Amino acid sequence: MLEQLLIFTRGGLILWTCKELGNALKGSPIDTLIRFCLLEERSGSNSYNYDAPGAAYTLKWTFHNELGLVFVAVYQRILRLLYVDELLSMVKREFCEIYDPKRIDYNDFDETFRQLRKEAEARTEDLKKSKQVGRPVNDSKKQGHVKKGGADGGNKKKSEAKGGSDDDDDDDDNRAGHNKLENGHSNGHHSETDGSRGLAIGNGKENASVNVGAFDVSKLQKLKNKGGKKNDTVVSDSKGAKADPKKKATTKKNRVWDDSPSQSKLDFTDPVENGIENIDVVAANQGESMMDKEEVVSSDSEDEEDEVGKGSAPDSKKKGWFSSMFQSIAGKANLEKSDLEPALKALKDRLMTKNVAEEIAEKLCESVAASLEGKKLASFTRISSTVQAAMEDALVRILTPKRSIDILRDVHAAKEQRKPYVVVFVGVNGVGKSTNLAKVAYWLQQHNVSVMMAACDTFRSGAVEQLRTHARRLQIPIFEKGYEKDPAMVAKEAIQEATRNGSDVVLVDTAGRMQDNEPLMRALSKLVNLNNPDLVLFVGEALVGNDAVDQLSKFNQKLADLSTSPNPRLIDGILLTKFDTIDDKVGAALSMVYISGAPVMFVGCGQSYTDLKKLNVKTIVKTLLK
Repeated sequence: MLEQLLIFTRGGLILWTCKELGNALKGSPIDTLIRFCLLEERSGSNSYNYDAPGAAYTLKWTFHNELGLVFVAVYQRILRLLYVDELLSMVKREFCEIYDPKRIDYNDFDETFRQLRKEAEARTEDLKKSKQVGRPVNDSKKQGHVKKGGADGGNKKKSEAKGGSDDDDDDDDNRAGHNKLENGHSNGHHSETDGSRGLAIGNGKENASVNVGAFDVSKLQKLKNKGGKKNDTVVSDSKGAKADPKKKATTKKNRVWDDSPSQSKLDFTDPVENGIENIDVVAANQGESMMDKEEVVSSDSEDEEDEVGKGSAPDSKKKGWFSSMFQSIAGKANLEKSDLEPALKALKDRLMTKNVAEEIAEKLCESVAASLEGKKLASFTRISSTVQAAMEDALVRILTPKRSIDILRDVHAAKEQRKPYVVVFVGVNGVGKSTNLAKVAYWLQQHNVSVMMAACDTFRSGAVEQLRTHARRLQIPIFEKGYEKDPAMVAKEAIQEATRNGSDVVLVDTAGRMQDNEPLMRALSKLVNLNNPDLVLFVGEALVGNDAVDQLSKFNQKLADLSTSPNPRLIDGILLTKFDTIDDKVGAALSMVYISGAPVMFVGCGQSYTDLKKLNVKTIVKTLLK
């Protein structure tokens, strides 16, 4: 049964709802649809499953892009309503005929909808009956066809045409097999039929006169013998020059290790006993963090022929130069999907070359196509330019944070409540969690925020020592319990210690783990659930492509599945590392934000403590589309 059908504008104004249905929807499926599908460019699928306590709905929708209208149908997911798509199409057609932008009351559409619904249901019932009636007939036809044209019938016809019987065919096969294999060898006729290999085999031996393409083993043996004699007397180098065999080859001298090395210093690690003053100077001279510097976006005029413009080349080849030029000048009545496909394919290929996951690039193009289909092309406007402008708007919407996460503001709010602000760093192995945790600590120190580190990576050898080195450099306290301890309990004790000492922020370092490692993911879920941190930061590499989707989706899935809370904590933000190594391959940022909905809060771009900055959305979009 259909639960609800709504018609509203893209601005959010509800024009009409079906009073006949009048079912109160549990939860907020429409708001969720707008927030997670329509605003985040996931509208290409036209179907969305909504889950809430006591509610499981399927939502389907369609657009009228020229008028800016959205038509949404809601029904129970357990039901399979075949007429929903057709009903939405019929409602869109009828409603658009009476739509007036100045009008907000459409009570007279109730009767029209009632008739359309009955008509759609009747068509579905007729379709079901026709399928049920037609199935046995089709099966019988198929069976009859098999009997007539099956293997037996075909062989009979062939044997009758040859004037023989099945037994004759068997005899022919036996004779053929006898010719092919006699005493376990081929009979020599094989060389004529197997000409592609250039082999002639007679009684199991090679025929040298016919064997032109095969390699002669006897020649190989002769060459080997000759080569052996030559090698005894003359040695030739890689360039072909003859070398004197009496001349001794230069050998590398063995390194001599003694107690007094010639170098004044071989150990470049930080001194522990009496070098704290020097370390403090190193940390103080790092300068201002790049987080507090505004990045200047170069306004290079990229109005030269865009690569997307080249995407219209297949379109031009298909329709001709005059047709595409006339369409650009005069405008097009309504854009169709076939008109958008060439430009969208070029955009998809470009996004994939910039390291965007293929699945994400395809969904983005589908969403852009859904938002443009049916729109009128303005005069003196190319389709490729229209598609690129729509994609640019979509990318800006995706990368712009949906909610404001200001860590400094939240830290001061937690300080007023006399509790520390807790940040947990999670991610896969080797992405740089500990190094970037130290960068965040350095940035917080510059804003007069007292920080404490919690060494909760009790799994990897050297993890505690690494974090201890950063703490010593930055002159901040560290809470550690060594290795093979429960990281959830270590984090809990660290938060208690920070509360007693009056530390403003606790930065929790966790062990790197692959998204499929069940025991480690269970331990991470326990740490998050037990300590309820204020921020869960996923640390990911900017180098990954398709794997970014798998990492983030599985991290979120495991945190949700293994949580004991009805409202599980998921990833709140992303820290993107190694951003200085990727040139223009910035697609991982888009893939991570699209799949998780979490914003990129920090970008690591170097090895020093100051190399941490904000993500510039305009720069990323410009790089993706150039």
